[in-house]
Parts: sequence; C-alpha cells; structure tokens
Amino acid sequence: MPEPLEREWRPAFRLDVAGVLAPLRRGRGDPTWHSAADGGAIWRTGTTPDGAATLRVHRRTDGTVVAAAWGPGAAWSVEHLPALLGADDDPDSFVAHHPLVEDAARRLPGLRLGATRRVWDVLFPAILEQKVTGTEARRSWRELCRRFGEPAPGPAPDGMRVPPSPERTRAIPDWEWHRAGVDSARRRAILACAAVAHRLEAAADLGGEDGRILLRRVPGIGVWTAAETAQRAWGDADAVSFGDFHIPTVVGWALVGRPLDDAGMLAVLEPYVPQRHRAVRYVELSGFRRPRFGPRYSPKDYRAM
Repeated sequence: MPEPLEREWRPAFRLDVAGVLAPLRRGRGDPTWHSAADGGAIWRTGTTPDGAATLRVHRRTDGTVVAAAWGPGAAWSVEHLPALLGADDDPDSFVAHHPLVEDAARRLPGLRLGATRRVWDVLFPAILEQKVTGTEARRSWRELCRRFGEPAPGPAPDGMRVPPSPERTRAIPDWEWHRAGVDSARRRAILACAAVAHRLEAAADLGGEDGRILLRRVPGIGVWTAAETAQRAWGDADAVSFGDFHIPTVVGWALVGRPLDDAGMLAVLEPYVPQRHRAVRYVELSGFRRPRFGPRYSPKDYRAM
C-alpha cells in the first residue's frame, strides 16, 4: 500500500469540520463519502486535475486539522485542504436581519462555506437532483458511482468509489442510465456537461455570478443547478437555489410566518445580498421545522417507464 501524502493545518478560526463538509454528502450510502461512527475521521473521494484521490480528514482536540491523501490527485487534494474547509470564506462580514438567523449564526460559529475547487464532482449529482425527490437522486448517484466510478485509492473504507470521470460518463450506455433511474432530460444535461467539463472548471476561478453564468451556458443547466454547484465548488455565499421545491417554503415560514414562492423569497432575502445563501444555510440549520399540511411528494421510478 503506497504511503499517504499528509498535511497538518491549524486554522486561525473556529471550525466545525463535519458541518463544513456535510453539503458534499449525497445521502446515506454515498459511495464517495464515509464518516467514522464515533464522529472521527471523514473520508471523501474526488477527481482532480491530476487524477483520482481519496482524502481523510480529522480534527485533533487542539484544533489542528490532520489530512492524508492517496492517489494521483493526492498532492492537489492536500494543497486545497484550507479552501475545502472554508479558509477563503468570510462569515465575519455577515449581518443577520432576523432573530432566527441571528440565533443560528451565534450558535454555529464554526460553520463556514467550503470550496471543493472542482466543478464536475458537484455538478454531476446536482443535475441528478433536478425535478426529482432526494431519494431518487441519491439512488441514481449511488448506482452510477458504484458501477462506473473507479475504486477509491488507498486504504479507503470498503465500497468507496470515485465519482465517474467525464470521459467515463460519456461512455455509459443508454440502458445503464435507464437502469439507474435517470430520465432522458437529465442524461442529456449530464452528457452535455461531460463534453465540456474541462472548460466548466473555469467557473470555480471566476466565482460568483460570472461562474454561475458560465455553467448556465450548457443546455439543461438552469439557475437552481448552477447555484447548487456554486455553493459547493467555490463556496458562493450569495448563490440561492431559486426553483427549489422546499427552500422558499422553509425560508418563508421561518422568516415571515408563511410560505413563499421564488419572488417572495427574493424579496425577503434582499437585505442579505451578497450573502443570501449563507442566510438560507443558517435557516436550514436553525432547527426550525415548517408546518406540514399534506402528503409528501411521491418518487417516480423512471426504471419502470
């Protein structure tokens, strides 16, 4: 077994490692993610400009973050460890305009917006989440990673896989997409992105609205998908997931006591520009639960169609 490339990093700020990395996990059973049952190390896999990598991260009691990486992309992964854990983020400039948001910000001082600095690995699963339930999207992600992602480099926990590369994704037969429950519209969007994936990585360098505009040039990539990608790839603090089935309702009930549509959420979040996504993240983690009045949306099994 090859020796890992290791790095120790002592952040100059309070840091909740699990909280920062949590948005990268695509549900229970995500083959690209593993967290120790005792709350210890977090393992994740990914693609890099140099190839596949496995990264293990844990935080010592003295606050030092210890990372180890394996695979061709190991050096790239440890180099970008601070960005992954929110070193480029600026939560101190955030101003709360609602008591619930203010309370969440106070209780979560270690929460920052991390940046993977890799677009493809977060764009692919974001497209899978378009217009379907989370259960459906997570199932498709698991199946595609397990069948078409390479085994995680190094001594990773059993079953971990690297997200399918753009090249491998373009070679997936049509019937395998159907088997994984992916309809034709999402398949076309994923393949369109895979064809220009090397160009889309520039979005992480552009950042902000410019980065989101670059992503939206690809057919099938709209405001919601671009925002979901921006939040993770470059820690975009203002990228709101307009078009989401749940978020406007949750934000509305939490901040003004009634459900909202996208236009209403846009108005309510206006005081938080340019950190609207951070405000939404605090709402989501505040513990607030909106009232439920009807049945949940039923998943649609595209494999049976």
